[in-house]
Amino acid sequence: MDQEKLLLLPLKSSTEMAKKINSYLQYWHKEDNSFIVDADCPRFGTGEAKGLIKQSIRDSDLYILVDVLNYSITYNMFGSPQRMSPDDHYQDLKRIITACNGKTEKINVIMPFLYESRQHRRASRESLDCALMLNELAQMGVSNIITFDAHDPRVQNSIPCHSLENVSPILQFLETFLNTCKDVEINKDKLVIISPDEGATHRAIQLSAIMEVNMGMFYKQRDFSKVIDGRNPIIAHEYIGPDVEGKDVIIIDDMISSGDSLLDVCKQTKERGAKNVYAFSTFGLFTHGFDEIDKAYEEGIISRIFTTNLIYQTPELLSKEYYTTVCLEEYIAAIVDTLHHRESISKLINPYEKCKELIKNHK
Repeated sequence: MDQEKLLLLPLKSSTEMAKKINSYLQYWHKEDNSFIVDADCPRFGTGEAKGLIKQSIRDSDLYILVDVLNYSITYNMFGSPQRMSPDDHYQDLKRIITACNGKTEKINVIMPFLYESRQHRRASRESLDCALMLNELAQMGVSNIITFDAHDPRVQNSIPCHSLENVSPILQFLETFLNTCKDVEINKDKLVIISPDEGATHRAIQLSAIMEVNMGMFYKQRDFSKVIDGRNPIIAHEYIGPDVEGKDVIIIDDMISSGDSLLDVCKQTKERGAKNVYAFSTFGLFTHGFDEIDKAYEEGIISRIFTTNLIYQTPELLSKEYYTTVCLEEYIAAIVDTLHHRESISKLINPYEKCKELIKNHK
C-alpha cells in the first residue's frame, strides 16, 4: 500500500499520544502533511452519541487509537457533566468503526489497555466481557488489535483466527530505569526481580532472564467468602525466593490499581532487608489516590515507581518526586510504520538482543 494511505484516527481519549506518534511518522516519511484524521463523537443532550469522520478515508490503512481509561474527559447528560467510563470509550470506538462504512482497506485498533481485560475468565456465573469485546471487533472487520501487557494474554484464545498483538514494553522500561538509576548494579549479588503475585510470574521470569539475576515471588492469600470492589480481599502476602537483604529489588506487574497490594509487598520486602525497592508497572491507575504511596516513599518503603504514558496520567502523578514516566510514542509509531509496510514486527515486540546490549553497556 502507498505510504500516503496511512492514516491515524485518535479518539478524544488519545489525541495527545496521537500527535506525538504523528510527529515520528512525518519525520520518518519526510511528510509535511499530518497523518491524523479529523473525527469526533458528538453527544446529544440525553447522552446518546454518534461517530463522525470529517474527511475521506477511502482505501486507507487506518489505525484507530483509544485509551479506555481516560477518565479526564466529560460530556453533558441532561445538563449534568459525566465522566467518560471505559464503557463510553468502547462504545465510541464502535461508533467510529461503523462510521468508516467499509471504505477503508484495513482497520487496525490500538488499545493500550485492553478493555475489560481484568474480566478475562469465568469463575462462576459471570460475564466474559473481554472475550466478548474481542469478538465484536473481529466481527466488525478489524484486521489487527494492538494492546500492551494484557492482564492475561490467554484471552487472545477467544479470537484464534484474528490478529491480536500483545506487546511488552520491557525494552523501554529498561532504558528508562538504567538512565534514571545509574548506580544500580546488575548482578545476582546486588539485584533481585520479584513478582507481587502468581499472575505476574511470567513477567518477572522474562526480566530476570534478560538481566541474568535471581527472582522471587509473593503469593496472595485471599478471603473467598467476601467480594470488595469487585475482588476477593487479600489476607496476606507470602514470599518465596532468594534472600533480598542488602540488595536492590524490582517489583514488576502489569498494573497498579489502588496500590494497596504493591505497598504491602514493598513493605514486606523492606522488612527482609532490601536496599531499594523499585516498581515497574505498565499501567498506573492509582484509583485510591496517592496519600498512602506518598507516605511509603517518605518512610523509605518504596524508592521509585515507573509506569508508561499509554494511559491518561494526572498532573498530580507527573509532579511526584518518586515517579518516572516510560514514554512509548516512538515505539507505537515504529509498530504502526512496520505493519503499514507489511513487514514483520517480531523484532520490535521481542527486543531481547537490544535489552542485552543495554545491560552490557550499563555494566
